[in-house]
Amino acid sequence: MSQQTQPAPYQQRVIDERYQLAEKLNALSNFLNTAIFLSLPQCEQTLLTEQKGIMGDYLSILEKRISRFTKECNQ
Repeated sequence: MSQQTQPAPYQQRVIDERYQLAEKLNALSNFLNTAIFLSLPQCEQTLLTEQKGIMGDYLSILEKRISRFTKECNQ
């Protein structure tokens, strides 16, 4: 049976950050599908949509970092 080790403190912070970011991104995505969002000025809609994309990119980076916690970094 393989034994799982606890993540290092910095790794746990990244894991926690990924979880929190995913929750915020989900909430923003849900908001973008509401009548309130559609009632905002176009410039606000554009900025929120851009924010969602950037948050998605950030989430992807955190997920890549987490996946490498048990691997050597090749790049």
